[in-house]
Amino acid sequence: MGKTSRDASSVQSVDRALVLLELLKVHVDGLGITELSNRMDLAKSTVHRLLTSLKNRGYVRQDSVSERYLLGLKLIELGSVVSQSLEIRKIANPFMNSLVQETGETSHLVILEDGEVAYIEKIESPYTIRMYSTIGKRAPVHCTGVGKAIIAHLPEEQVRKIVEQRGLKKFTENTITSLDDLLVHIREVRERGYSLDMEEHEAGIHCVAAPIFDHNGQAIAGVSVSGPLMRMDEEKVKLCVDHVVFYAREISKHLGFRG
Repeated sequence: MGKTSRDASSVQSVDRALVLLELLKVHVDGLGITELSNRMDLAKSTVHRLLTSLKNRGYVRQDSVSERYLLGLKLIELGSVVSQSLEIRKIANPFMNSLVQETGETSHLVILEDGEVAYIEKIESPYTIRMYSTIGKRAPVHCTGVGKAIIAHLPEEQVRKIVEQRGLKKFTENTITSLDDLLVHIREVRERGYSLDMEEHEAGIHCVAAPIFDHNGQAIAGVSVSGPLMRMDEEKVKLCVDHVVFYAREISKHLGFRG
């Protein structure tokens, strides 16, 4: 089978899996293989393979008595992440706009997802020269201001697992590439309440970031301002620290944090 045929087969499998999930969404009491096979106009063996893959990943489950298949708990987890992201974006947006107005630099909002930071909101700097980034982009935690701001408040064991999973890739001469150095660094970040990315991820870019806490006191997101080295000198970085820390606290308060 050629690459084009394999790609087409993969897309077809994904489409079929989504149709299957949508059927189970409608039939809350579940469906058996025969019913799914008839409704999807597919062979039982094909439906069984789809169900096995989805079951192994937690997207469907099988009732031990009726043997019918139902939606799995993994979908609740995904829905929770999406709901949380939408809530944070809505709350953070006006504060991020204030950050940009007061600092003149681009502001980002990120969440931690699968050992990386995912950018879920961005307010552009009014300047022509600014950093390139997009909503939906992912980046490492060990060399980004927002990443370090979040992992500084995670249990050390979890940080070690992230490093084991994702590694410590070197992006610039300033990137931290030692686990021991990273652990020392994020302890300092936790103590001072903010983090800096001084050309650790991208050459010529400085970033100031702070964690955002939910009502349980967990660091669930990070907010930052970033800009080119030509504007983000030592004095400007100090100014940005005050603003970023202040607005990170305001966002946290609106999420129910009382720390």
